[in-house]
Amino acid sequence: MRVAVFGAGYAGLVTGACLAETGNTVVCVDNNADKVGQLRRGIIPIYEPGLRGIVESNLRAQRLSFDDAPEEAIRNSEVIFVAVGTPPSADGSADLSHVLQVARTVAKHMTDYKVIVMKSTVPVGTSKQIREVLDREAAFKDYDVVSNPEFLKEGSAVADFMFPDRIVIGHSTERGKAIMRELYRPYVRTNKPILFMDNASAELTKYAANCFLATKVSFMNELSNLCERVGADIDDVRIGIGHDQRIGQQFLFPGVGYGGSCFPKDVRALCATSREHGVPLNIIAAADEVNDRQKRVMVEKITRHYGGDIQGKTFAVWGLAFKPKTDDMREAPAITIVEELIRLGAGIQAYDPEAMKEAGRRLPATVRYCDTANRALVGADALVIVTEWNEFRSPDFDLIRKELKDKTVFDGRNLFDLEDISRHRVNYISIGRREVRP
Repeated sequence: MRVAVFGAGYAGLVTGACLAETGNTVVCVDNNADKVGQLRRGIIPIYEPGLRGIVESNLRAQRLSFDDAPEEAIRNSEVIFVAVGTPPSADGSADLSHVLQVARTVAKHMTDYKVIVMKSTVPVGTSKQIREVLDREAAFKDYDVVSNPEFLKEGSAVADFMFPDRIVIGHSTERGKAIMRELYRPYVRTNKPILFMDNASAELTKYAANCFLATKVSFMNELSNLCERVGADIDDVRIGIGHDQRIGQQFLFPGVGYGGSCFPKDVRALCATSREHGVPLNIIAAADEVNDRQKRVMVEKITRHYGGDIQGKTFAVWGLAFKPKTDDMREAPAITIVEELIRLGAGIQAYDPEAMKEAGRRLPATVRYCDTANRALVGADALVIVTEWNEFRSPDFDLIRKELKDKTVFDGRNLFDLEDISRHRVNYISIGRREVRP
């Protein structure tokens, strides 16, 4: 099929590249001319495993192209994906200005039947708003509006698109349904389901999924704080409940809070929708409040360890991205932790395998960036682990003990077994477990 994707950001670029990978002819449209120029040269503005390879191969095969002018892309496409940003407004609701602008642009240039697919995460009722724009402004009014939320995990987005566990399609006509079924047929050859439903249900499904997962994370983080007070071990509790098939093992790991482009924004947007309709979502709102507090738990542990005064201390920080396998720092717990440590008078020596360039734009200028994890240790008083990159899981503890003045590791991701860590003769302070001291 001939496909246009509006928005060459995270969701749009992955969508466009993966659709081209199965033989579709795809043009990604973005109003940022500099970004378009880079993408045409195969320069990928984000770090996502596997993405560079399929972008480059499909550029060479001329199945994938990039443009900053929408007219020809709209005229030549059968299916138009809308994958532009929906940033939060001041009240937490999703800002739909970019989405509605795309709708107006499509209305202006549409001359034959199109399927307009909402890939952006949008609140319930957005499909209706798009139809209203098209009905009001389009000279040609033969179209379908489809809701197709993305369920892409940063760090595995390409695999998630190519091998989905399900595809959700919200539609209102059999014609639109048939086209979407045909477009996604190559991705469900292992009998994973395409779930067809109405537009409103599809729009809500995306928010419900992310909010449920965010709630699991906050539940475990809150429980981990109780474990510390009562002498329980959150890892034992996690394993104990995770073997219940009704609960499962995923998203039960405690830490310093969630971040990224989805969970924080989607939780607040769904709460805004609930307020608009007079239906309070108290559990989901509480998950957001718990997450904000959890980002400060590690700072509280650090200051308590030092008797309330960290003035002049230097901390090595391992991990800045909100999760491994990405350079995304949107709402990353590291931002809160680093900023608060600096505010309290500490110095920071930081390392992240991918996110240091992005961190330079988001963190205070006093942060010193190191080109390896071990170099961040040199001259530091203690180590703070914030992101669970694989390379941090088996460090050289002899070097850690040698370099750190206070021989102390603050682990915000519980990377190490307590029995194992006791052999390395360091102070070890983690989340929801007893402290280990030599």
